[in-house]
Amino acid sequence: MGIPPLVTLLIVGAIGVAIGYYLRYLHAMSTNATIELATKERLLEAEEKALKLVEKAETKAEKIETEKKAAFKEIEEKHNKTEARLIKKEELLDQRQIDIDSEVEALRIKADTIKDLNKKLKTKEESIDTKLETVAGLTQEDAHAQVVQKMEQTHEEDLVARIQKLNRMGEEQFDDKAREILTTAIHRIGNTMHTDVMTASLELPSDDLKGKIIGKEGRNVRAFERATGVDVMIDETPGHITLSSFNPVRREIARVAMKKLFSDGRIQPAKIEEVVEKARKEVAKVVCQMGEKAAYEAGVTDLHPEIIKIMGRLHFRTSYGQNVLWHSVEMAQIAAIIANEIGADEYIARAGAFVHDIGKTVSQEVSGTHVELGRRILQKYDADERIILAMQAHHEEYPFETPESIIVQVADAISGGRPGARRDSIENYIKRLEELEQIANNMPGVEKAYAIQAGREVRVMVNAAQIDDLTAHNMARSIATEIEERLRYPGEIKVNVIREMRAIEFAR
Repeated sequence: MGIPPLVTLLIVGAIGVAIGYYLRYLHAMSTNATIELATKERLLEAEEKALKLVEKAETKAEKIETEKKAAFKEIEEKHNKTEARLIKKEELLDQRQIDIDSEVEALRIKADTIKDLNKKLKTKEESIDTKLETVAGLTQEDAHAQVVQKMEQTHEEDLVARIQKLNRMGEEQFDDKAREILTTAIHRIGNTMHTDVMTASLELPSDDLKGKIIGKEGRNVRAFERATGVDVMIDETPGHITLSSFNPVRREIARVAMKKLFSDGRIQPAKIEEVVEKARKEVAKVVCQMGEKAAYEAGVTDLHPEIIKIMGRLHFRTSYGQNVLWHSVEMAQIAAIIANEIGADEYIARAGAFVHDIGKTVSQEVSGTHVELGRRILQKYDADERIILAMQAHHEEYPFETPESIIVQVADAISGGRPGARRDSIENYIKRLEELEQIANNMPGVEKAYAIQAGREVRVMVNAAQIDDLTAHNMARSIATEIEERLRYPGEIKVNVIREMRAIEFAR
């Protein structure tokens, strides 16, 4: 009975598997041997590299050590040389100190010897002086006095003549120097001053506007004159309207308002009052700008802002035809030149001259001289006391307490007194018109008063609630009587009292 085929197959398969595993084992053993060999080779290579690196590091370390030793040796040699040099210097210093001590000692001995000699010499001089006084019978003081008296008697006339000559030469030199300073100031600042005129002329954009400005039966032009206080002359120059007023502020307000009415075209009493009020605000802005500009040109920009703003009002005020603001600027420049020449405080002189007429901005509304009003304004805004002292004496109402106060007075005289600076006739004319307005404004119930028509008419607006028609007539007579008593004037003056009743309500 033979072996079954299945068993044979199983036996053959088992043998094949066994042979496969054996071959795989042999392959693995071969591979392991190869890896181990490669690993050993790499280890050998690493050891060789490590040995090379160690050798290289040792070589570098030896080199560094050699360099360090050389550097240390060099430093040590330098140190030894320095130490030797210091020791040598110390020995020299010690020797020099010994020499100095010896010289000091020698000098001390010489000084003691000189002191002894001086004492002996002084004692001998005193002994000689005593003997001389005994022989002469005079002391040194008496002998000196006699010599001086003898010289004075002998040369009295020469001495008096010499003293007089020196005094005369000194006075002449002072006069020449003062004249030179004033002449220099006048020449440097002697520019032409702007003088104001009494009128402003505006060109009519079209002939149609002339009728609108006049209004029905002259209603608009009367409303404009009543609101601004200026004379409106329409037919004197073809194509132009002339605004006339002695008060430059009112004239400027009227000019600005009229230009606005030209642009708007709607001209009637209510619109005129609105435009005039806007013009007043614009002129107030101009006042601020002119004050700042003048302060800059005068070199006193660090004053209180309110003082500079108040000074701007002087742009619309004149004194004998001379613009007061630019007169103040010119004075500040003149005062600075003089102060610089004589060694006074230049800034105080500038500021005192610039604000010297600040009181004129309120002199029409408040009683008192413009000097006293100016003092109050400057004190209110804490101005430097030296500036107040400089400005208050320019009309000699107060004494000259500082050199700057004298300079301000001199600068005022130079600026106002030089040829062409002022015109007396204009100032007298303006003063008469201001007095006319003042008489009317002093009456109770008066709201506004304007002198117009070159002083031939006083137009007075009264409060209708306080003044009735009969009182208005009496007021006109009273004003006319007071003008006759107080003022001197050619011809006649018309007093026009205007009482206007207005009823105003609002629909809401």
